[in-house]
Amino acid sequence: MDPFRLAAHAYRIYGVIYWIGGFYLAMHGVGIRGGRMMQSGLVWIVLGFAFLVVIPYLLAQRRTWFERWILSRRDFARILTAFMALRAWHVLRVALRPETASVSTPWGGEMTFRAGGIVFLVVTVAALVLVGRAAWTKEAA
Repeated sequence: MDPFRLAAHAYRIYGVIYWIGGFYLAMHGVGIRGGRMMQSGLVWIVLGFAFLVVIPYLLAQRRTWFERWILSRRDFARILTAFMALRAWHVLRVALRPETASVSTPWGGEMTFRAGGIVFLVVTVAALVLVGRAAWTKEAA
């Protein structure tokens, strides 16, 4: 399979998991980095959905208008890799934090931010590896 298509699928799965998780936390009043939900949280939910649609679209195949006027697909994947690495770093910090809050789960019970952070870290690193692989793979002409 083409590494860019694989990266697009991986980013889409990563995005869906993050978007659902973020939406769920926002519905429970938890905002960015575990703080209380504010109006900016709604902006991030809408923006996250836009990223979920646009980024896989740009990665999946060459877009002449995008590569001509903005970035090559490889450069775009490299920048995306850097942002995803930064995201992984922030999620790792949540997973390693000694004190942690918790949120109720849809299936009953509670999940700590640490446990959720570990799940999100695994998802992030898996997608990061696939996007990074595409970013540093030589594209066929």
